[in-house]
Amino acid sequence: MSSLIHPTACISEACHLGENVKIGPFVVIEANAHIGDNCIIDAHSVIHSHVIMGANNHLHPHVVLGGLPQDTRFKEETPSLLRIGEGNVFREGFTAHRAATENAVTLIGSQCYFMNNSHVAHDCSIGDATIFANNVAIGGFVEIGDHVFMGGGAVVHQFCRIGAFAMVRGNSGLSMDALPYMLIGGSPGRHYKLNTVGLKRAGITGEKYKVLTQALRLLRIKQSLDILPQTDEIKYLNVWMTMKSKRGIHGFIDTTV
Repeated sequence: MSSLIHPTACISEACHLGENVKIGPFVVIEANAHIGDNCIIDAHSVIHSHVIMGANNHLHPHVVLGGLPQDTRFKEETPSLLRIGEGNVFREGFTAHRAATENAVTLIGSQCYFMNNSHVAHDCSIGDATIFANNVAIGGFVEIGDHVFMGGGAVVHQFCRIGAFAMVRGNSGLSMDALPYMLIGGSPGRHYKLNTVGLKRAGITGEKYKVLTQALRLLRIKQSLDILPQTDEIKYLNVWMTMKSKRGIHGFIDTTV
């Protein structure tokens, strides 16, 4: 099925459009952009060159993808990409920049939901099924895992990492890493407890959840997790903690699990 393009849209002949793409009024798609099948691109959205986007993404009005990095040292001719997976929703005013590093990629996974006026900066990596509430802004080189929830107005310093299944409270300010599976909030951020609701929704319950509570107690007193049963969650947590970090890890609020 051919694409449906509004007559006011400005679409480069040098871009690639998949099948059954719907393009609204005053949309701009530049040369060398790649749009997958069944995407919906609503009014006034802009897709710059250097964007590769998979199937079934929905861009609501005034979304801008692949803009120049907000880095004063960046040269426009530098080759880099913004690569987006499948099945994402980008609400009004969302922006994402291509990488500032030569031949590098800003990466957004699949099945994510980005609410109004949220922003993904250059050289970031966003996992699958992650949600940004309104006005979330993350700096360059931030890494966010799968199934993370970012509360409204949260901001993240460049080079920070946020592990899978974490939940960041609204209006928090993170300047260091946030552990997987945790609820973190405040400015500066602090780890409170396990992200109980998110873990339950993900099916991490029973013995798996119990082992994570034991892991949290050990982390609070800076003890090794080697004595714990090596569930998938503990294996991921161990790998995540051994990866190189430029920011260190936020501390804990002294509460019970």
